[in-house]
Amino acid sequence: MSNMNSSVSNESISTIADGDSGEFVTMTIFDQLFGIPVSKVQDVLGPQVINKIPLAPPEVAGSLNLRGRIVTAIDIRKRLGLPPRPAGDEGMNVVVEHGTELYSLVIDTVGEVLSLPLSDYERNPSNLDELWRDVTAGIYQLDGKLMVVIDIDRLLTFNAAEAA
Repeated sequence: MSNMNSSVSNESISTIADGDSGEFVTMTIFDQLFGIPVSKVQDVLGPQVINKIPLAPPEVAGSLNLRGRIVTAIDIRKRLGLPPRPAGDEGMNVVVEHGTELYSLVIDTVGEVLSLPLSDYERNPSNLDELWRDVTAGIYQLDGKLMVVIDIDRLLTFNAAEAA
């Protein structure tokens, strides 16, 4: 275990796992691997009909109907300051719960579920883009790839701040 791992706060670890390992739903956004704790994921959906919401923040792609419940769709590329998806690429949706509301994270692709040891978890590197640091909990280095762990609570707090 590296010294960097020992400096990771218990608070950031508690956002990703409950025991000695964390399980993550992986996804790719603009060729970057991301992970969301499985405990935060409610559903994974293919392309959906998303209705625009007038005067919504740019990150809000619109809303969709999920089994009779209205769900706010968030364009994760916009939220992370990335270029838009190519025309015709509708992406996929990962549904998460934040507070009492459901949100659909519009992403490029969903990968597999990984169970990773907390001993390999590292805090965000200092050279990670500030916008990404604000919405992520840390990283895992996996076989030549970097998996950035998204902190759902921090990713979705922009709604409350902009609505006030």
